[in-house]
Amino acid sequence: MNWQSKKIRKWLRIIHRDLGYVMVGITIIYGISGYILNHMDGTDPAYETTEGTIQLPVNLKKDEITQAWSLNNELPEIKRILPVDEEHYRLMLDGGIGVYQSTNGEVVYEQHRKKPFIYFINKLHYNKVGGWTIMGDIFAFALIFFAISGLFMVKGKKGLGGRGKWYLLIGLAIPIVYLFLM
Repeated sequence: MNWQSKKIRKWLRIIHRDLGYVMVGITIIYGISGYILNHMDGTDPAYETTEGTIQLPVNLKKDEITQAWSLNNELPEIKRILPVDEEHYRLMLDGGIGVYQSTNGEVVYEQHRKKPFIYFINKLHYNKVGGWTIMGDIFAFALIFFAISGLFMVKGKKGLGGRGKWYLLIGLAIPIVYLFLM
């Protein structure tokens, strides 16, 4: 191996190491968010949903529903009431929705509250935060650099010239095989 190869490998290690330290925080945030988004199960993980049922008097009209609802300070504010049919009203709540059934006075509702940390990291992950595109691009190119530079950091039988090539082929094959199985 000549001195140029040693010099290139040395600089790859230095940049890989130092850039890696800078990117650890972002990698952790993307990793947490990615895991959460992969396991959504049909619900938005950035929100906590509370379901409830309360009893109001029967046969109330729109204004009366608002008055009866407002007697309980723990309930979310009613923004709007929409008639669904002759027996039901849809209650548009601050952060939720409910249905009032006039025949029995029952209101079934749900309220959604943001989980601030999860909401924020998911917005970063989806690139929905103003000005984050440049950081997302830097992070993407850093990951590409880590992958490529990592190929050349180890030499010999444990490196790319030895068993490393087989691990590389396995890593390339996994998404390709998965694509064909889908």
